[in-house]
Amino acid sequence: MAEHLLKFVNVAKAMPDKREAGLRRADFQEIYERFRTPEAKAQASRCSQCGVPFCQVHCPLNNNIPDWLKLTAEGRLEEAYEIASATNTFPEICGRICPQDRLCEGNCVIEQSGHGTVTIGSIERYITDTAFEMGWVKPVKPARERSESIGIVGAGPAGLAAAEFLRRKGYQVTVYDRYDRVGGLMIYGIPGFKLEKPIVLRRAEQLAEGGIAFKLNCELGRDVTVAELRDKHDAVLLAIGVYKAREMAGPGSGLKDIVPALSYLTASNRTGLGDTVPDFESGALDAKGKRVVVIGGGDTAMDCVRTAVRQGAISVHCVYRRDRANMPGSQREVAHAEEEGVQFVWQAQPEAFLGNADNRVTGVRCQRIHLGLPDATGRQTPRVIEGSSFTIEADLAIKALGFDPEDVAAMTGSRDLSLTGWGTLKVDWRTLMTNQPGVFAAGDIVRGASLVVWAIRDGRDAAAAIDSYVTQSRAKLAAE
Repeated sequence: MAEHLLKFVNVAKAMPDKREAGLRRADFQEIYERFRTPEAKAQASRCSQCGVPFCQVHCPLNNNIPDWLKLTAEGRLEEAYEIASATNTFPEICGRICPQDRLCEGNCVIEQSGHGTVTIGSIERYITDTAFEMGWVKPVKPARERSESIGIVGAGPAGLAAAEFLRRKGYQVTVYDRYDRVGGLMIYGIPGFKLEKPIVLRRAEQLAEGGIAFKLNCELGRDVTVAELRDKHDAVLLAIGVYKAREMAGPGSGLKDIVPALSYLTASNRTGLGDTVPDFESGALDAKGKRVVVIGGGDTAMDCVRTAVRQGAISVHCVYRRDRANMPGSQREVAHAEEEGVQFVWQAQPEAFLGNADNRVTGVRCQRIHLGLPDATGRQTPRVIEGSSFTIEADLAIKALGFDPEDVAAMTGSRDLSLTGWGTLKVDWRTLMTNQPGVFAAGDIVRGASLVVWAIRDGRDAAAAIDSYVTQSRAKLAAE
């Protein structure tokens, strides 16, 4: 081990080559090149093999990061992939879109010691891309088939992670989704410059080859109800996500050309996939030639500003009420956006939207913010500075304020499911089962809007709970 590792003192931190901002502004391709083999081995060799690996502790999936770094440094990539995929259903996706600066890399021990983190995400991407190219990634082949069937609603990361886990156990799995492609927000919400769509579609095809059935364009509450699924399957998992955009009240909020972030991003991604999107073709959801203002400071806001740049916006401003250090989005994404020409307006919040005679937005009037004393969460409380109003000209305003659950009763076709005060599905946290026997829930519809990696974790946990429930139910029937 000493021959291949512990080289963080002599080998500097390095990311893969990044395409120049001027070039990447013109397309939706991923901005980082892939590590070459010597580079990947060199970066992996920097791992200090900590006795307490904080990178693993702060990974929602508890990925065995030191193990696959060691194997990469030794050139044992197939084994590295086996370790990476043992805990992560989609390592090729997490390696691209996880906010590693807030999770594994941000908690790397050698980062804390001042030597610079091991670039874990880029190495994970290198391992899994190599595994696909070499044919090491195989469709699921359960050791034995089981007669029980599981219905999963939602083909996003939580639903797909659960489906893969249960299929490996031999269950007959059917995934229902209201959209026409598999992937949820991974296909329609996250832009291609962070996650190219063939990556998602390739994994969806592999899951289908493994025996998972997909029923697309099937909407819960419209085409099927929870009760009907419960009658059809031995257990049901609701992984339906949260898609309702948070609104912003105030003067002018009803003007035209003020749009929610997900509608904007979905139109862009569908267009990139070759779909005909009337609102994009009409220009309503196209930033080309427009002055764009995005309101919000999370990762969705970063996706919007960087998409607007690529669509040919004249100017792009991001308005956020706190400062850079307190924003919820990835600092790495902020840096990418700044390189690409996005202008950040820190410590400001919209006061009103201004419009013209055609009822179209022409500007966003904002107020400066002072950060006061910390609140109960430890974050400084935003306070408006009186008399500080200013206006940013805008032809398109995008609200990236986060997501809330939709009307669960209407969406599921059931008014019997218990909800939390936030409107998310209420579950028993020991079993992840709702108040309806045999009906489980996972992902954002339980947790609230969160990261893809947390959805994968929740999906796998729910699948293990479903396996236990079905197995125990079968044993109980056999004993009667």
